[in-house]
Amino acid sequence: MTTPPHDTLPDLLANNKRWAADTEAREPGFFSRLLKQQTPQYLWIGCADSRVPANELVDLLPGELFVHRNVANVVVHSDLNCLSVMQFAVDQLKVRHVIVVGHSNCGGVIAALKDLRVGLVDNWLRHVQDVRHMHQAWLDSLPEPHRVNALCELNVLEQARNACHTTVVQDAWARGQDVVVHGWVYGLHNGLLEDLALTAACAADVDPAYRRALALVKARHPA
Repeated sequence: MTTPPHDTLPDLLANNKRWAADTEAREPGFFSRLLKQQTPQYLWIGCADSRVPANELVDLLPGELFVHRNVANVVVHSDLNCLSVMQFAVDQLKVRHVIVVGHSNCGGVIAALKDLRVGLVDNWLRHVQDVRHMHQAWLDSLPEPHRVNALCELNVLEQARNACHTTVVQDAWARGQDVVVHGWVYGLHNGLLEDLALTAACAADVDPAYRRALALVKARHPA
């Protein structure tokens, strides 16, 4: 007989109690200190995939990384959720780095690439399909096994460029605030993060950084 999912929830609560006790024993006063300050230097915009735990990948403690996640790490100007997180992070927390992070073998990217219908999320993944359409000729020139990860990386570049063009980042740059946007990708196969070389610290950086990063992605996935 299959155990009903809700019967496993006490295990999660027990895990939490053990984690809290272990953390406090290892670092006395940890939670008291955490309560009093939140001063992250980084905003991570990543995929909601459960295999990509942001804090763990960069070995940062709670309070050191501000995180927003959605399906396929999308940044679009109509998403008030993402924009609100960005504005709070940039305007209130004064983060210095906004990092858009995709990952290899992303299920959302696979669905967008192959026109799979999976439900309501199909509408959200149209943003990734837009990226596919922008680069369709090049993607079609690649061997089929390489197309998914190539599109994962292209999607990071486009979403990072979108982040640069948001009113949040544009306004921060206009007032001289130190904010740098980056595009990274995480390899599920090896646990490593890779900088895709889209790094922009001001409005003038965006187009050159995008062109440089795009050339590097294409060089990494030769036809």
